[in-house]
Amino acid sequence: MNASRRTPRAIRNVAIASVSVVALVVVGFLAWASTPMMGDRAAALEAWRNPAVSIHDAGDAVVMEPTGAASGTGLVFVPGALVDPYAYLSKLSGAVEETGLTVAITKPTLDLAFFDQRPLSTFTRHAPDVDHWYVGGHSLGGVRACQLADDPEVEGLILFGSYCANDLSNSDLRVLSIGGGRDGLSTPAKIAAARHLLPADAELVEIAGMNHAQFGDYGHQPGDDEATISDADARAALTAALARFLR
Repeated sequence: MNASRRTPRAIRNVAIASVSVVALVVVGFLAWASTPMMGDRAAALEAWRNPAVSIHDAGDAVVMEPTGAASGTGLVFVPGALVDPYAYLSKLSGAVEETGLTVAITKPTLDLAFFDQRPLSTFTRHAPDVDHWYVGGHSLGGVRACQLADDPEVEGLILFGSYCANDLSNSDLRVLSIGGGRDGLSTPAKIAAARHLLPADAELVEIAGMNHAQFGDYGHQPGDDEATISDADARAALTAALARFLR
């Protein structure tokens, strides 16, 4: 009799404990997701002050456009996990200036690309004059970009320190994959292991001495290797690789 009376109480206690654990996990996750790696202010200001580049915040994206002749080509770029979208302004501004590229850097839900299931049109609408669209991204943002590449509006894919999880090998996409020789997260070996998921004519470029965090400007990232080139050299190499590909 006493045992049967205790059973509902025991069940209630287990339920309360389970709910408490779930709540702690959710709170912990939200706390982690609310602390993004912020972009370097000086690097962002350099892009803002570049007379060849126009930048504006469109709410769900940061849009960069050339002040001179636009090429008609656009890039929807997805940031890496917990990386401030503004951290990519400087590294992408060179391609905007050199090629007339328009860039929409997305603002993912909770700063995590996997939680952002909005369609590509959410971001392409910010540049109605663009005729040719590419998608791209850094790190986990690149993985999400590979998924967005299935959109019929997309003509190409640009990866920064990233690789695909879905198979695009039979697509007719133009693909540029840029890796860093000192990338401790998306290592050259990991990029090579996922090469079969890209089209046979995909262009792979490795920038010697560049690490994972140098694809943006947000400081050191845990797990990364030390870079052996400067941020300025990394930016120049990225701009050169993008210019060759886009032209």
